[in-house]
Amino acid sequence: MIILALDTTTRGGSAAVLNDDVVLAVGEGDASRTHGERLPAELAAVLGDAGLTLEAVDLLAVASGPGAFTGLRIGLAAMQGIALTRGLPVVGVSALDVLATSAAASLPEGTLVGAWIDAARGEVFAQLYRVAAGSDGQPRVTAITDAEADAPVALWAQWTSLYPDTRIVLAGDGGVRYASQMTPVAEVAAPALLAPVIARLGRRAYDTGAPHTPHALQPLYVRRPDVEIARG
Repeated sequence: MIILALDTTTRGGSAAVLNDDVVLAVGEGDASRTHGERLPAELAAVLGDAGLTLEAVDLLAVASGPGAFTGLRIGLAAMQGIALTRGLPVVGVSALDVLATSAAASLPEGTLVGAWIDAARGEVFAQLYRVAAGSDGQPRVTAITDAEADAPVALWAQWTSLYPDTRIVLAGDGGVRYASQMTPVAEVAAPALLAPVIARLGRRAYDTGAPHTPHALQPLYVRRPDVEIARG
């Protein structure tokens, strides 16, 4: 199965093409330009790098959030448009799930992963996961908290209080930004492009019967968009 995946939850984001689990091409977005300026050209570019055209794609996968509101909406709309015009299935994947899964690849079973996405306003979008061994030998993650938006120090204090003897590793740009402010200083997983993991999780969701029609694709905001907060 050829999978085209897109991440627009961060300023740069990424796109990838996979053949089942094999990465054919991956590209990091140009953070100096908006997603609106770069899409759908970046999708065409990564398909070209893979030596394929859109006609070869079997499945679309996209990060459904949380993340920057404008970029998130543009990414979802771009993939919905392709799905509608090409009659392709499209699956949305939580960016928090993706961050935790990416970090879990290099962590032992039982480790906790805190996915932190910078939410601005002094907050992070966050969710805590436990790493476990999958039936195929690959690590899996299970969420042990709900997704939320909160101040990093408050979240870290809560998590380390609940799990005082368990290693907690942060993943995501929120972790990179705030880890040094935690007490004790938090460990952070190496940053990675998310599009390949989005493709793998999207394929897994599709195979297990997740909704995959364009109208079923919905953003995961966690917190109200900034424009609504300001208006309030």
